[in-house]
Amino acid sequence: GAFFFSTQMLEYLMIPFDRAGSEMARNGNFIFTSAFEILFIKLRLSVLVGLAVSFPFVAWQVYGFVAPGLYANERNAMLPYMVATPFLFAAGAALVYFVILPIIMRFAFGQEMEGVEFLPKASEYVGLALSLLTAFGLAFQTPVVMSLLAQAGIVSSCALRNGRKYAIVGIFAVAMFMTPPDPISQSALALPVYLLYELGIFAAWLIERGRREEDEPESSASTV
Repeated sequence: GAFFFSTQMLEYLMIPFDRAGSEMARNGNFIFTSAFEILFIKLRLSVLVGLAVSFPFVAWQVYGFVAPGLYANERNAMLPYMVATPFLFAAGAALVYFVILPIIMRFAFGQEMEGVEFLPKASEYVGLALSLLTAFGLAFQTPVVMSLLAQAGIVSSCALRNGRKYAIVGIFAVAMFMTPPDPISQSALALPVYLLYELGIFAAWLIERGRREEDEPESSASTV
């Protein structure tokens, strides 16, 4: 079904490029060098958008299947993560669409000189956009992953704080592999993910505090 809207999705995806071109007083145009290039782009967009749209429904069905076998506190613990995951992915994608892509395109247009014009292939631009959207969307799941690990007792807020310097190195290393080879997009991914890492530490601390508050009445009742 998504394929019927593939033209509109492609046009929407190219808006950051058009805006950057108009801001730089350039008449930006795309080129394609294969007869089926645009068709394959539309198919790729349709599949990815279909997966993204269907994910909340699939996740809810999985939750509905698993929930009867869980305790009430386990069901309550899962719901916030199910709600937060799509919103965080959307936040990462929005950062790419409204901030990162325009910055990269303005930088590219700024490299033009006499006799040298920026004419990107449609497939290369779409590939760049989709790779950034996916990388940022997944990277923005950092607080969810950290909270789940803290909930399972695998990590603690103290351990996460002590490992902050290693996390910074790891975040920038992962950003190098998940983004195109330019410092702008790498830093644009690494800095928000580091802030989300700090948010994950805070979430882990809240989980530990809630666990201590639950344990206190039990310990006091056992001493009576």
